[in-house]
Amino acid sequence: MRVDYLGLEAFVAIADYGSFQRAAEALNLSQAALSHRLRKIEEDLGSALLIRSSREVSLTDTGQGLLPEARALLKALHDTYESVRAGAQRQARKLAFACLPSIANAVLPSVLGVMSAKRPDIAYEVFDIPVDRISGAVRSGVAEFGVTIVSAELSDLRLRPLVEEDYHLFVPQGHALAARDHVTLDDIVGVKLARIRSQSKNRQLLDAAFGDMRDRIQWQFEVQNATMAMRLVRAGVALTILPESAIAMAPVMLVALPFRGVRLQRTLGIVSRRGVPLSNNASALLELLECEMLDKFRTHIATSSDRSSRPRD
Repeated sequence: MRVDYLGLEAFVAIADYGSFQRAAEALNLSQAALSHRLRKIEEDLGSALLIRSSREVSLTDTGQGLLPEARALLKALHDTYESVRAGAQRQARKLAFACLPSIANAVLPSVLGVMSAKRPDIAYEVFDIPVDRISGAVRSGVAEFGVTIVSAELSDLRLRPLVEEDYHLFVPQGHALAARDHVTLDDIVGVKLARIRSQSKNRQLLDAAFGDMRDRIQWQFEVQNATMAMRLVRAGVALTILPESAIAMAPVMLVALPFRGVRLQRTLGIVSRRGVPLSNNASALLELLECEMLDKFRTHIATSSDRSSRPRD
């Protein structure tokens, strides 16, 4: 049988106030509506709960037995509701998202500065994690969205391309190439280079871009992240090729040079759960983030035609 919450509420209010009129005022109901609720629950239970006279309201034996249980049930339900509501409010004041470490370093400080000034009551959790972990964070709901490298789109995730980012050659100051305004693939043939681990999406993109030149590139060191690669460059041990956004992470004694004669780029985009709308806070942050990325990187690929051709959720 369905529990009649409104009927229980009416019964307890009448018992507590000792008056239909005062109970109706407390529940913001008419006395007729209150009487209807009481009558309905009495019909459901098959027993009268109250005895109403011209002077007073009293409880029947059934009503006396039900009253403490009804109070406890309503309090438990109220406490549960308030707990859930408070949790939802706390969650609404927290925003978690994922981002490539290089993009996080290059873009997020200014974006989060603007966002926190506009919405100082929001707490932010930033997952600056490798590309191979971003999809999982978004899929599980740990992160509302992620800034990632665009690859094959998965059925449960929506991947929206945004910009193209160039790769640069990082060399120490004083290196023979440091005074150049650009480099070519021929400039790095026979040069000791450090690359990111073989599972890295950056590594895969570079290998594909090098084509036949791939076998002539001397990758002497394999490291786990861009920070270590740049430390090797700083020490004069090797050079490295990293995305343009890594410049924000680079020590001042490193020089980043663009490539000419070869297309070394990665496509950056936004990944989110398909069919799950972003919260208002996430949408506001994402708008700022996209503007900053479009301003920072030269090639904007999310044109109006791209938007019109995107699959709808």
